[in-house]
Amino acid sequence: MEFWHLIVFSLCFCFVIRVSFNLLFPSHSPPLPPGPPRVPLIGTLIFLRKPFSELEPILRNLHAKYGPIINLPVGSRSNIFIADRSLAHQALIQNGVVFSDRPQSLATGKIFNSNQHNISSCFYGPTWRLLRRNLTHEFLNPTRIKSFSGTRNWVLDALLKGLKFDSQSGKSITVIDYLRRAMSCLLVSMCFGEGLNDKKMKEIEDVHRRLMLNLHGFNKLNFLPSLTRILCHKRWEELYRIRKEQEDVLIPLIRARKKAKEEKLNEKKEEAIVSYVDTLFDLELPEEKRKLNEDELVSICSEILMAGSDTTATALEWILANLVKYPEIQEKLVKEIREVVGEREELETKVKEEDLMRLPYLKAVVLEGLRRHPPGHFSLPHAVSWDLVFNGYQVPKNGSVNFIVTQIGLDPEVWEDPMEFKPERFLISSEKNRGEAFDIRGRKEIKMMPFGVGGRMCPGYILAMLHLEYFVANLVWNFEWKASNGEVDLSEKQELSVVMKNSLQVYLSPRF
Repeated sequence: MEFWHLIVFSLCFCFVIRVSFNLLFPSHSPPLPPGPPRVPLIGTLIFLRKPFSELEPILRNLHAKYGPIINLPVGSRSNIFIADRSLAHQALIQNGVVFSDRPQSLATGKIFNSNQHNISSCFYGPTWRLLRRNLTHEFLNPTRIKSFSGTRNWVLDALLKGLKFDSQSGKSITVIDYLRRAMSCLLVSMCFGEGLNDKKMKEIEDVHRRLMLNLHGFNKLNFLPSLTRILCHKRWEELYRIRKEQEDVLIPLIRARKKAKEEKLNEKKEEAIVSYVDTLFDLELPEEKRKLNEDELVSICSEILMAGSDTTATALEWILANLVKYPEIQEKLVKEIREVVGEREELETKVKEEDLMRLPYLKAVVLEGLRRHPPGHFSLPHAVSWDLVFNGYQVPKNGSVNFIVTQIGLDPEVWEDPMEFKPERFLISSEKNRGEAFDIRGRKEIKMMPFGVGGRMCPGYILAMLHLEYFVANLVWNFEWKASNGEVDLSEKQELSVVMKNSLQVYLSPRF
């Protein structure tokens, strides 16, 4: 109780001082965005104790009352939430440079991102540009993505084999377990090269799974960290233990890959397939004039492993859940695949990567899944490079700006029956735009933003779309999917991404 007494007294004292100062010296600058009465204690504790997913109903009510842009302060920091697609376009596209910064990470976050030395958390500037350019130009260019087609084929084979074997028991299958394992193996191989044994793959998957499940629980440690390090020392020890496990698993792989690269340079041999970590060794941080250390390499690689595997597996489960819920959509997709694959002399059990561009309904199914169930309901927090006035309100540099992805993707002014799962809406959109692909980057206008938009848009969105289309096509082509209990529960819960509250349980019937 003494701990909470100290917190209450400290916050009340700060609040009284702040109110007194504002009364004595009123400001004539534009106001902050509207919001509920500013009670620091309540506002801070809500954010620290609840994940964003539990705040969504609160935010919807606040937006209905105050408008499309609101402010919920945490301590002295403004937390601005934008739920309007036009304002999002104005901020992230028209004023993208100003809104491309990141806020200061909280104390626990800095441990896992090496004091903001990874792409998603890095401040807008030379270091961020170096890391992002390396990822997009050196690793995610079309040639390099294509070089991993054999890896994707290997992972797909293992996934199909496992599902087929377990489907023969006649028991229901929990799909997400298979999807997480497959996506983890795929991203680990792309990050560190092929050849890792099953034990090592499972170690990497397990440590990142523990981290994802505990991230929100560590949030409360960010409230007066110097105090929580004393009063919540066991929780801090757990945080450091997970980070140590992460380093113990990944650093040997980093060192082995670095040694192999040096040996090939000495022998003047070129690597057939270049892994992600290979591209990081020679980078020099422009502002610090040094190369990345091992701690930073762990953070950068973990960023790719977690973002590329968890969100993709989650999106796959949501898409498959809707194909189970709506068998007529599943059958329509199978028919489209049959028309493409059936053109070959011998009917094949696999949809090839080169087939994907000839499957518009498949792409529509994936896009509708991302619109209706984006793995992240909020964009990563943005920050402005300097104090500015936006939509008539003050946006301070030391605050954060959050975009509510779900509300933007469910805007009834854009989407007819927005709560319904209707892939055909993307085919109609393509017809209206003379066959042009849907602009998921939102350059002309934002209709949905599952990968974000603008300069801080997820740099791996092209790879993510490839993986989603490739695995959805092959899973549906190889199996008929049916709900184990006749119904599909589409309720949600928050982990690192927003997942199904009750994991999808299915019966699978092999088609071949």
